[in-house]
Amino acid sequence: MDRYFYPKNISRYHRRMLRILYKNKGMILYGYVIMSNHLHFIVQSRDGKLSDLIRDFKKFTAKQILEKIQTEPESRKDWILERLAKATETHSRNKNFQVWQYGNHSEEIFSLKFLWDKLNYIHLNPVRAGIVSKANHYIYSSATNYSNGTGIINSIEIAENPVINVNRSSEFWKYNHYDEE
Repeated sequence: MDRYFYPKNISRYHRRMLRILYKNKGMILYGYVIMSNHLHFIVQSRDGKLSDLIRDFKKFTAKQILEKIQTEPESRKDWILERLAKATETHSRNKNFQVWQYGNHSEEIFSLKFLWDKLNYIHLNPVRAGIVSKANHYIYSSATNYSNGTGIINSIEIAENPVINVNRSSEFWKYNHYDEE
């Protein structure tokens, strides 16, 4: 199943939906990372309807992922669909298949420092997973937007630069893993 959830295979759906949400639904995107088994977004809704943005994102991408599984040749197709069907047994909303977990792990961003803690956490996911040695080497992340000014999604609202506490060595580890020396 991981082949369908591998970033290069589905990130175009995620990117397309993020552009739609940005353009038509008032989403402000501060950061993201798309991993093989999960994703992180730091978003804000211009009109205060964050749950609507998340619902629309999940609905659109679930349909795209299911269509891909059902229409493309795949030896594990029946097994994948069986697992997605089984996931509906504990919830009454989805009748046939459930791609996304119910709910989300949202946290309110209450300060610039907390925002940067979260940006660093998500941007360094691929480094901690051993996929890349520098955060901006992972193209399915807004780390490149922050380090180079460009990325595969260009509608990123760049957060103000944080103040680095020079007395904490952990601060330097984070920034040493962002881009080239």
